[in-house]
Amino acid sequence: MAFLPKDLSVLAYANGFTLWHYTTPDLHTQVRATGYFNAAGHMLRVGDMLLANTDTDGAPAAGLLVVASNAAGIVDLSDLTPVGATDTD
Repeated sequence: MAFLPKDLSVLAYANGFTLWHYTTPDLHTQVRATGYFNAAGHMLRVGDMLLANTDTDGAPAAGLLVVASNAAGIVDLSDLTPVGATDTD
């Protein structure tokens, strides 16, 4: 699939920083790939964080991504840092 703007939402904004949420059936490896968020490049700033729910129609993964760079129309995110990936109970 591809980036869908309707699935990107602002959770909080303060002091030039935005916390986003993104949900998608795409795998987290696709979402964090350079260029996936190019269509939202005009909104995303370096240092912004995205809480992501990925692979929502398969083996869901949740985590945190950080906008690593956004230059010349190319957006690059950090690797997904998993959140709640392990449940030992």
